[in-house]
Amino acid sequence: MARASGRSTVVYGQEAVVPWEINIGSRRVALQNKISADEYSSLMNINTEDLMELRLWAHEKIKENKAKVSRAYNKKVKPKSFQVGDLVWELVLPIGSKDPVYGKWSPNWHGPYRIIKAAPGNSYRMETLEGVRFSRNVNGKYLKKYYPSLWVGS
Repeated sequence: MARASGRSTVVYGQEAVVPWEINIGSRRVALQNKISADEYSSLMNINTEDLMELRLWAHEKIKENKAKVSRAYNKKVKPKSFQVGDLVWELVLPIGSKDPVYGKWSPNWHGPYRIIKAAPGNSYRMETLEGVRFSRNVNGKYLKKYYPSLWVGS
């Protein structure tokens, strides 16, 4: 509820009339009764035109603020892309499913897997290191780069 000149505006920028003004007969209520229907209609149309301008202005501000938030968020986002032949880990889905044998020590990532094909939309077809191919593509947001350990195979 906005305040304009000490009175509250509720609907379409019109000032609210409180019950005591009607009972006492305030100057504002008395002047309102002297306005013809045509004058009242034209005043309402002016106010609705002003309201449309305010709505358009508010819409532009919302778009500007969304763009600002998007820029701030995207500064921190690092896009992931992989090439054919890269080794990757795959996230265990759904998140939170744990192997009952290991409990909370269950691994969060499976792999490593080799990427054999990059599809449009950050989607990848993979295979195990033994050559067994996946039947479906995996979204790149569920993958992370695999870096071989120096200690494996030593």
